[in-house]
Parts: sequence; structure tokens; C-alpha cells
Amino acid sequence: MKSYSLSHLSDQTLLRDLAALVAQDRTTTAALLAHVAEVDARKLYLPAAYPSMYLYCVHELRLSEDTAFKRIRAARAARRFPAIFTAVAEGRLGLSAVVLLTPYLSEETVDELLAAAAFKTNCEIDQLLAQRFPRPDVPSQVQAIGPALPTDQLAARPVEPFEQHAPGPVQTLAQRAKVTPLSPERFALHLTIGQGTHDKLRYAQALLGHPVPSGDLAQVLDRALEALIVALENRKFAATSRPRPGQRRTTGGGRYIPAAVKRLVWERDAGRCSFVSEAGQRCPARTRLEFDHLDPVARGGQATAARMRLRCRAHNQYEAERTFGAGFMSEKRDARRAAAAARTATRAAAAKASAEAVARASAEAAATMRAEAAAERARERDVIPWLRQLGFRADEARRAAAQCESIPDAPLEERVRVALSCFHGRPPSDGLRRAVGGLGTAA
Repeated sequence: MKSYSLSHLSDQTLLRDLAALVAQDRTTTAALLAHVAEVDARKLYLPAAYPSMYLYCVHELRLSEDTAFKRIRAARAARRFPAIFTAVAEGRLGLSAVVLLTPYLSEETVDELLAAAAFKTNCEIDQLLAQRFPRPDVPSQVQAIGPALPTDQLAARPVEPFEQHAPGPVQTLAQRAKVTPLSPERFALHLTIGQGTHDKLRYAQALLGHPVPSGDLAQVLDRALEALIVALENRKFAATSRPRPGQRRTTGGGRYIPAAVKRLVWERDAGRCSFVSEAGQRCPARTRLEFDHLDPVARGGQATAARMRLRCRAHNQYEAERTFGAGFMSEKRDARRAAAAARTATRAAAAKASAEAVARASAEAAATMRAEAAAERARERDVIPWLRQLGFRADEARRAAAQCESIPDAPLEERVRVALSCFHGRPPSDGLRRAVGGLGTAA
């Protein structure tokens, strides 16, 4: 059994073998395209009981839908324009590039387009095609879409594998966000947004009612991005049009980096990772950038503009491993992850304890309130109705009933007598005597 463990290879051998395999893969891909094109032209999939080359590739050759689509499209284009075979074998074009170029290839354009697209990325080829074949702007619109189907409903859908006779793009329920060049300096933006983002967009349109009365989405998005970039630049490297002269510092100790240093380093490195290979290739990364000390902080490095640089996270880690060793940095990262996990667990435990304490206090307060309310209702059902029958006003009855709070377990007759004692200056009436006597009979 062939082993795929390559840990025994030296760095130079590993890189040499990788380059050789890539060259071999390109040659193999070109040969595979030639075979797919010939089988497709001869329609050899029909005797195999498949109605299309696409289904033959998917079900007989066990290729994925996307892989089958790309290879068939590229093979058909290469059969029409054989120069594609050579471009693929030499690595000047990849399969995705061929698929992008295919709709625009003709006898008049093929040589020029293949030469112009050589060694370009898919994004660069999109730009090239937008310049050569401009398309109209996409109208601004917000369109509601239905929710994605649950997995069980998707599984229940009938599969009709023999209905598709020609390769086509795989349709998905949730399209990925995409920026498509249409013409020079014009792009189409396709994305799906949630209800919250939709509400923010509509609110922004309303707030921009005077400067953008049409509510044009492109203008709203442009203004929103301008505001966002200002905030992000300020947070990332303390960008400001009016730095404070009294607080301008260009040096710092330890891991603290002065704002002025951040601004200078970001401008000098043009917001891009500054790592350069031995062959002179600079890292193209412009995201997840970090301010890195040329001289490690652990060895007394200072945060000056001359001794700081921008590094992407990967190259920052790479430099640290070259300085301190991969094992040491791995242990440091494990220790940081363990400490972060411990802090998270501590915060979660504290939050849980606090929530439980609040819940207990709330429950106790609610129970106290219910008990007090029940006692009040009991008093009102007990003494107050009798006092009201005797002709006392509601406020007088409640004030008199309060006299009985110290004897809650006393008989009703005694509590009424105590309540009436607060009216000792009022002469008793025949009705009062009868009511008190009735209390004794009832008791």
C-alpha cells in the first residue's frame, strides 16, 4: 500500500516533487480533456446506457457534478480550438479559465483571448472580459426570497438523473455573494441579505431622503462603505485627518504600538503584507494584517516605524516559528488557547451564578408580593366588608382594618371590635350593636 506520509522528505525535495506533480497534473488534464472530447464526439456514452456525456461522467466515471461540467465544457471548447490543449498542458490556462472564456471564443478572437488570459486569475479574466465585451448595468432592486427548504424536504425531492443531457451550472438554493464585472469600472453585486440587514438598508434610504431622494441602492451602499471604512481605519491603525500634536508618539515599549507608528507603517507598507520570498515575490494578502516587530518584543524590540512592519497572520506566525522554533510557538498557542478557554469558562460560570442569584431574588420578591397581596385580599374579604355594611367609607374601613394586622389569627368578632376601636369617638348606633351581635352569632 502506497504511503502518503512525506515527513521524511527534505524541504527542497518536497518542493521539487510538488512542482513536478503539478506539471504532470497539467499534462494529464490536457490528455483527459482530449479523451472526454473524443468520447463526447463519438457519443460512446449511448451504448453505455447514458443519454448524455454529463451523466456518463457523473455516474460511470464518478466525477462530481461541478468537475464533470467544467471538463466537458473545456473539452468541447478545446476540440473546437485545439490551442486550448496546449495552454492547459503548459499551465497558461486552468479549467475554470477555459470555462470563463468559452462563451467569447471564436475563430477571430481565440488567439487574442488565449494570449491575453494566460497566467491570469479568474478575477482578472472577469475584468478582461468586462473590458472587451461590456454588458449593461444590473438594475438596482431588492428581491425577497423564500426560506431554504429543510433537509428532509430536500431528501424527499425526486431525483431525475437522466433529464439533463448537457452539462450546466449546478443550481443551489442559497447563491453565494458575487461581484461580477460588467464593463470598465462597472460591477454587478449579487447577494442575499437577512431581514435585519434589509431593515437597516431601508432605514438608511429613509435617512438619505434629501441627499439621495431616489433611494438609489448603489449610492446608499457607497455612502455606507465610506462611513464604515473611516471607522475601521481608525480602529485598525488610528487613521485620522487631524492627529493630536501634543500626544504624537513614534516609539513605544513592550507590545504597545503608538497610533502615530501604526499610521506610518500602514502607509509605508500600503496596507499589504510585506513578506517577500527569496525569489522576490511579495505576499498579496491585504486582510487579517497584523503589526509585527522586526525585533521580537521578548528580546527588547521597540515599536518604532523603522522596526515595525505589516504581516498577514500566516506570515507573522511563520516568522515567529523561524525565530523561536515551531515547537515553542505551538506550546505558546496551546497555552493561550487553554487560558482563553479557562477565562471563558470562568465568565460563563460567573454569569450563570449571577443569573441564578437574580432568578432567586426575583422569585423571592414575587413570592413576597403574592403573599402580601393574598393577605391584603384576605383582610378585605374579612373585616372591611363588615365595616362597609356599618356605613363606614372605604378609606375609613381600610384604616380600621389595619388595626388588626397584629392579631391575624384572632376570631373575626375580636378583629372587628379592634377595628371599631379606632372610631371610639363616634356614638354606637342600633345598627352597629346589631352588627356586632350578629358577628358573635356568626362566630
